[in-house]
Amino acid sequence: MQQFVIEGGHPLNGEITVGGNKNAALKMLPACLLTDQPVVLHNMPDIGDVRVLAEIMRGLGVVIDWIAPRTMRVHAHNAISPRVDARLAQKLRASIVLAGPMLARCGEVYLPVPGGDAIGERRLDQHISALRRLGAEIQYADGAFTMKAPELRGADILLFEASVTATENVIMAAVLAKGTTVLKNAASEPHVQDLCLMLNNLGAQIEGIGSNRLTIQGVEKLHGGEGRVGADFMEVGSYIGAAAMTGGSVLIRQADPQHLEMIGLAYERLGVRFEVQGQDVYVPAQQALTIVPDLGNRIPILKAQPWPAFPPDLMSIALVMATQCAGSILFHDWMYESRFFFTDKLSRMGARITLCDPHRVLVQGPTALKGAPNISSPDIRAGMALLLAALAARGETRISNIQQIDKGYEHVEEKLNALGANIVRVNIGEMPTEPIESARHR
Repeated sequence: MQQFVIEGGHPLNGEITVGGNKNAALKMLPACLLTDQPVVLHNMPDIGDVRVLAEIMRGLGVVIDWIAPRTMRVHAHNAISPRVDARLAQKLRASIVLAGPMLARCGEVYLPVPGGDAIGERRLDQHISALRRLGAEIQYADGAFTMKAPELRGADILLFEASVTATENVIMAAVLAKGTTVLKNAASEPHVQDLCLMLNNLGAQIEGIGSNRLTIQGVEKLHGGEGRVGADFMEVGSYIGAAAMTGGSVLIRQADPQHLEMIGLAYERLGVRFEVQGQDVYVPAQQALTIVPDLGNRIPILKAQPWPAFPPDLMSIALVMATQCAGSILFHDWMYESRFFFTDKLSRMGARITLCDPHRVLVQGPTALKGAPNISSPDIRAGMALLLAALAARGETRISNIQQIDKGYEHVEEKLNALGANIVRVNIGEMPTEPIESARHR
């Protein structure tokens, strides 16, 4: 087990290039099962979740190779095993999206219930309901699904919630189904769009990309080709927060700013602004860091909503930013009842936070944060939020369970150290092998 040792209080300055969108990569990789021809995926992030998914797929008989930095070649030319490894599935929530492509490719799949981050209950009812509408027969017993579909058929499907992963599962099953599928109340996040664009490059016929209504005309087969993972807007939003909280100025390269409009609006409510420069984003130094009240001087509410509204995975980042902003703001994540259960750790660091209920948190700032000797990362986004808090805090902070951060952020300490942060990765129980001050000079 490893931990980060962070010496806070240093402004971040310089340039950084973000990695590929984790949530796109975790769906585009299973989509390669839909063809027996090779597919090359560009801008793939080298993160823990991608490595686990690649291991799962290799166990199914897929050949996967890194052929260049951030470039992966996937060839599912062999007979694909219908059984997903239970041990690996427990490590990855996204293993559920193997269901759609494997039903389309194999006509059956044995899929253990997936694991993933402990941010609250995430039910699979919509996946099951939608796949059954396409003709799948699904049984659940002993912690696993047995799914069979001798023939998938197009259908009209209305999701009762704009679930991202359910949308993606339906898309991947429907591209090879007989007939036309109309998917209504579909999720439209950038990662869903990346998946659809890749599938169309492979010969699928998907219309309505970027909207909440998709029309998918099933085709007999897909061919090989290429796909590109867009920039991870969660990573962009995180590094904007890191720059603002430390008082530095950072240029974020290849940020795909066309997907940052709502993030910009939400951050402006915290007194944080960034500038779009072509495909890059520039975060100026010395932000206002003052919360803008609602009309009548009411406390504003930042609420997570389906795309194109503010994404739930950035709630933890916005919350930790608010601890450094003058004023009060309420955060409301109606989706996940455990999203805010890391806030006690921020309170230990000096933040003024009131956990109103599992879904709502009131933050009052600014407060000077101080380092904490031992805090643990409960999930990917909370872990990154704690890391941002440590960068802004006085003194030393130690964050354990950092494999959670590694699941979603590529070489995070290397990128931040290049901007002037002081972060050392050590084995638990060990002191840094070098003075922490030297970390940023490596």
